[in-house]
Amino acid sequence: MDLSRRDFLKTSGSAFTGTALGGLASVGASLAPALAQAQELRIKHAKAIPSVCPYCAVGCATLVHTVEGKIINIEGDPRSPHNEGTLCPKGAAIYQLHVNPNRPTKVLHRAPGATAWEVWDLDRAIDRVAALTKKTRDETFVERLENGKLANATTAIFSLGGATLDGEWNHIQQKLMRGLGIVAIENQARI
Repeated sequence: MDLSRRDFLKTSGSAFTGTALGGLASVGASLAPALAQAQELRIKHAKAIPSVCPYCAVGCATLVHTVEGKIINIEGDPRSPHNEGTLCPKGAAIYQLHVNPNRPTKVLHRAPGATAWEVWDLDRAIDRVAALTKKTRDETFVERLENGKLANATTAIFSLGGATLDGEWNHIQQKLMRGLGIVAIENQARI
């Protein structure tokens, strides 16, 4: 069997760590105080703000830790009867939702046929989306079917919700889409 130096060090290091922890446990030593102290030091001067995970309808409680208004940690709230301090993988990644350096912070528009993105201000982008939505709805709106039955619908617009949308946003989105007569309404979670 070929054993490289790296593999030897990994194996012997793991064996040593396991032996050391086993030895501590056999004499009744507990690592709980050290872990508790490490947890306390990590968020010692942070302000804990209760919040709710934005991902699904369960409503898992979270604690958002901030220092001088900057988020430094987000974790499950152990006081919650729903999640008892635990979070699913999506919930555990909430921190990245807020501090991800790759998160877009500007509206980018690429015109048809263009090869580069153009930065738009938010008002311009909202006005453009509203104008195109109204134009498409006006051109494709069906008030009554051929048999005279009331329809009040457009099949030219599709709405797709996402898993990061909270219950309140989904409620408002449903009201807006239904009010516009949009029939094709779907959510990413079902696809």
